[in-house]
Amino acid sequence: MQTTKPRTQRKKLFQAPAHIRYKQFSAPLSSDLKKKHGTNAVPVKVGDTVRIMRGDRRGFEGKVNKVSRSKYRIFAEGVTRTKVDGSTIQIPIHPSKAMIINLEVGDKWRRKVLERKGIMPPKREVPSPVAVAAEKRKAAKAEKDRATPKKTKEKARKPRRKKKAEPAPTKEKVKKTRRTAKAKAKPRRRKATEAAVEKGEE
Repeated sequence: MQTTKPRTQRKKLFQAPAHIRYKQFSAPLSSDLKKKHGTNAVPVKVGDTVRIMRGDRRGFEGKVNKVSRSKYRIFAEGVTRTKVDGSTIQIPIHPSKAMIINLEVGDKWRRKVLERKGIMPPKREVPSPVAVAAEKRKAAKAEKDRATPKKTKEKARKPRRKKKAEPAPTKEKVKKTRRTAKAKAKPRRRKATEAAVEKGEE
């Protein structure tokens, strides 16, 4: 079970058994060694030549002559400092801050590990179910097209369309509206008024 508590993480780190501590010493390989052995990282061992990639001694190269499993540190030749009293001591380096440029392959167990890692096939990418279904549909369609040969259709000539005869012009019927009715009624009123005026004059 993973935990996010710092004190629990430190407890697991410093109370880890030997087989887990061994994995914590893993360091990246150089590009040439990656191509040769087919792996990206290997635990550092005494006899390997490493190059420091971080810190004040960046770029220094040396042969590993000591590995401290209790403190999770490695020591390389030439990576030293001078104390006040004049004596020199080796500087501890964390394995993750170094890169292996030369491997010690004298150990048979190391050779077996490298062979096993190199033989392991790369991880395959699992395609999505949507892509798989689309490929199946495409393959089925291609098989169906192969089974049924395409028929060459002859282009049939289209018959000429006859021109429609234009209809004879017809008189438009005038619709009766209220306006026309009122217009007809007006002269009647005028006649009535004229008759009344004539009677008055008489």
